[in-house]
Amino acid sequence: MTPKNPKVSAVDFLPARHDLRSLLAASKECRGCDLYRNATQTVFGEGRASATILFVGEQPGDQEDLAGRPFVGPAGRLLDACLEEAGIERSTAYVTNAVKHFKWEPRGKRRIHKKPTMREVAACRPWLNAEIEAVGPRLIVCLGATAAQSLLGSSFCVTQDRGKTIEVKGYPPIMATVHPSSILRAQTEEDRESERRLFVADLVTAAKFLHNSQA
Repeated sequence: MTPKNPKVSAVDFLPARHDLRSLLAASKECRGCDLYRNATQTVFGEGRASATILFVGEQPGDQEDLAGRPFVGPAGRLLDACLEEAGIERSTAYVTNAVKHFKWEPRGKRRIHKKPTMREVAACRPWLNAEIEAVGPRLIVCLGATAAQSLLGSSFCVTQDRGKTIEVKGYPPIMATVHPSSILRAQTEEDRESERRLFVADLVTAAKFLHNSQA
């Protein structure tokens, strides 16, 4: 159970109503961990309130922090393209992150992504749990290790179990795959194209799961 301490958890900042509009408004004032101090703003999830599929990334990046919206930078544009290729419309999905504030370190004039700690992920989990409750998706897709481990445990390995549907008590079925930013970081164009194909294949698996769950 998450301790009720605003220094280590967002739980005391949750509104009484857990609809997306109320959650979004309340999240702007969250001080559940120290990441808000260096972030421009909270970056909450967005998408259809009745989405059948919910995507969870790690945290907002530099462009997301400035725009106040998830997945609008290079990784987000790649995600959009791959979703379209897999036959999933982003407008029908809900996209969010395990952590709602951008964690970064300076490098010259640039702000470079810094991986959140598992304590920071745990502190922000009340928001993610509330989003999942509000949306009620039939499938959760975790993008990358941080998102996957936030819901599937610290020992979960995306490279070993990507594309598999996993049942976790208290959640809809969960599937994990890589974060699109990892595709962009691949060293060669050939590697990027190979990783992109694997990523699209995982999204196709998710689309098939949704289709079969409707049958």
